[in-house]
Amino acid sequence: VLQALARRGYIFRDRPAGLYFLSPRLFELAHRHEPLRGLVQAALPSMRRLSDAIQQSCNLGVHNAGRVLIVAQVESPAAFGFRVRVGAEFPLFATASGRTLMAFQPQDRVSQWLQASGIPDEKAGMRDALARIRAAGHEEVADGLQPGVIDLAFPVIGPFGQSIAALTVPYVATSYSMLDLATVRRHAAQAAQEIGLVLAPESSGQSAS
Repeated sequence: VLQALARRGYIFRDRPAGLYFLSPRLFELAHRHEPLRGLVQAALPSMRRLSDAIQQSCNLGVHNAGRVLIVAQVESPAAFGFRVRVGAEFPLFATASGRTLMAFQPQDRVSQWLQASGIPDEKAGMRDALARIRAAGHEEVADGLQPGVIDLAFPVIGPFGQSIAALTVPYVATSYSMLDLATVRRHAAQAAQEIGLVLAPESSGQSAS
């Protein structure tokens, strides 16, 4: 199987070490998936407007087999900013994006992925955290990996009233920051709603039940 994939250019082998690696062709193939490409195309205009308005970067993440996959990212137009690489993956419940994705899902699905992630359903307090995010309409927390970054994550609600993506602004408070956190929060919420309107114009305003 590995030899066949290598012949077709989907993986390549590091000869000295003998290890196989994924090629850019496989990454490109994954991003040709129509639902994913449609989501990115729908989201990018709002993401660009958001980034221009707040002078910060933003990214879009989706749930992918128990992890958060970053499918789109817009750079900060300012001289300084924080970015997340497209294609990067993060633990589902350990990130603002992942918790936001799960907070707007049915309870049985949340239970499924809590169990798959090895997190005790009630003991860890994760359900309380998800309920808090759902009530607030977003997650706002200091980034667990980068000091000085506050992650603002908002759900993109699809046609069935459930989150299909999370729009996240890794807010960096520096001398380059033109807007305060409250203003950035308002712009990000509006952008997430705009993306949802493009994807599901007839079901806008509905929330997950």
